[in-house]
Amino acid sequence: MNKKIKINLLSIGTVFFWSLAFPFSKVAMQHFSPYALGFLRVCIASVTLLIIGKFAGNRLPKFKDLGWLFLAGACGFGIYLFAFNRGIQTLTSASSSIVIALTPVMTAVLAHYLYSEKINKLGWTMLFTAFSGVVIMMLWDGALSINTGMLWTLGASVVFCAYNILNRKLSAMGYKAIEIVTYSMISAIIVLSPFSFQGARELMSASTKDIAVLLMLGVLSSALAYYLWSLALTMTEKTSDVTNYSFLTPFVATLMGSIVLDEIPGMGTIIGGIIIIASIIVFSKKGKV
Repeated sequence: MNKKIKINLLSIGTVFFWSLAFPFSKVAMQHFSPYALGFLRVCIASVTLLIIGKFAGNRLPKFKDLGWLFLAGACGFGIYLFAFNRGIQTLTSASSSIVIALTPVMTAVLAHYLYSEKINKLGWTMLFTAFSGVVIMMLWDGALSINTGMLWTLGASVVFCAYNILNRKLSAMGYKAIEIVTYSMISAIIVLSPFSFQGARELMSASTKDIAVLLMLGVLSSALAYYLWSLALTMTEKTSDVTNYSFLTPFVATLMGSIVLDEIPGMGTIIGGIIIIASIIVFSKKGKV
């Protein structure tokens, strides 16, 4: 199996596991608060990654790199899960996943300035149209009615974009994919630690179903998904070759949402989503030099 096929398979696997998080986070929040859910997810994911890392031969991080790992953990997991869980409370799985799908476009812009990955005029045009799709989704129900959940989710997309860039930086510093995601995830425990007592209380009163959903989110949507994502990013020469797969997430998440939650996307989500996804696809195919 050649390198390109491996990267494609890793990226597709990541998208599938991530897509589970959109409907099942809403299921989990029928019992858990959004803040406690984020804390418990990173705890479960950290334990899972430490077990994987034991067999993968993880090395301890260098003291001088702890700041970068902490920042990666804050962006990719701590702040991201805080904002993501707040946002999805008032959004459908489809709407949330479409906004998160803007991440590759934002990442490409940052990579353009930090790593000289070129964007042509068509790419910048698609960037504008993608964000116009977000505006349509935000304002569809009334020009003066902005869904705050959309703003939280857009913020989650921004910080995850920063994580992608930090992931690449840490890889260039010599860290393996499993090391990056493990130490970043552990750092996120510190970021979300103010919600530890609340998380413990809610876990004690959780049903078997609640715990099963929590484990799925922690092991599959957090630990395994982010490990596969980091592995793909460390193997690729261009960050966008991996992050472009994010545009598949809305389709899978919408399907999951319809099955798990009987969610039917509204007209604003359909129209804005078509504009966003079409813009991202064109951007990924024709927007870069």
